[in-house]
Amino acid sequence: MELYLDSANLKEIEEGFKLGFLNGLTTTPTFMQREGITDIDGTIVKLSKMVPVLQIEALGNTAEEILKEARRQLDLGLDPKRTVFKIPVSLEGVRACHLLRNEGLLVNIHLVYTLQQAYMAMHAGASYVCPLVGRLQDQGHDALALVEQCVNAVYQYGYDTKIMFSSVRNVEHVRNAINIGVHTITVPLKILKALTENNFTTLGTEQFISDTRLMTVRVKDAINGTNPIVPADANLKDAIVKMTSYGFGAITVTNGDGSLKGVFTDGDLRRLLQNEGEHILDKKLGDMEYKTPISIDANMLLNDAAVLFKKTNVDTILVTDNGRPFGMLDIQDLKED
Repeated sequence: MELYLDSANLKEIEEGFKLGFLNGLTTTPTFMQREGITDIDGTIVKLSKMVPVLQIEALGNTAEEILKEARRQLDLGLDPKRTVFKIPVSLEGVRACHLLRNEGLLVNIHLVYTLQQAYMAMHAGASYVCPLVGRLQDQGHDALALVEQCVNAVYQYGYDTKIMFSSVRNVEHVRNAINIGVHTITVPLKILKALTENNFTTLGTEQFISDTRLMTVRVKDAINGTNPIVPADANLKDAIVKMTSYGFGAITVTNGDGSLKGVFTDGDLRRLLQNEGEHILDKKLGDMEYKTPISIDANMLLNDAAVLFKKTNVDTILVTDNGRPFGMLDIQDLKED
């Protein structure tokens, strides 16, 4: 199934065709008017250089007028092998289609609302026949049944015509088009971008990325670069200020020679205040007793840290390098920013 972008917005078109695999672009005078385009010919020429195949309107009240307009547009420098002339279905329109096809030009008979219209277009040799699904559904018609009938007619009678599913309003329409077996679909960029979206896919991808990070990133490369250290001769107030400014729930206490004294946590603070009162705020950190801190070497993998977090049920782990304090690893550091 060919995939076309349906737009006249240059930014959208540039974004869509960066994918590299879209088959072409459909556009309309209505789209151009909405975008405030006044130089239609200049825009058509520009678009023809941006996309593999460009489908543009060729309007006229008679077949001869339609042919004249198509030839005028070709004279702008368009490639006849990469240009499809869109003609609203009518008796003169299908006659123009037949004449253009006899000259080897490509034609899309569009604004199709009935199987009879589609039949006339196919029999006239249309390269594409384009029912408008969204518009038909807006009017209460069974648009999907019409599209399926058009596809069946192509195969039943052997017409060299591609059925184009257009007026796409949602991703469900794309699924409908695939199930029916249409040859071509043209979609707005918003719908195109939504075609690969799925919440389960997103969750699975995030899990893969997270697990890969745990297995490849070392602890020293995951910490935020802040090393919250307080000397042992500082008082508890200094520790609180340091913990607050760094946003950590723990802080490293070091001896005068830089060696590790211990780790002071916000849990330690709460217990001291509860047991001894506010007067402990002036107490020196070096006068306190410390348990052996939960720590990990800076060169270990994040996966090792994840195991340690789970085993110890803590939120912050001391990171050491050659036995000296290197920083703090928060459990949130396991996740990529």
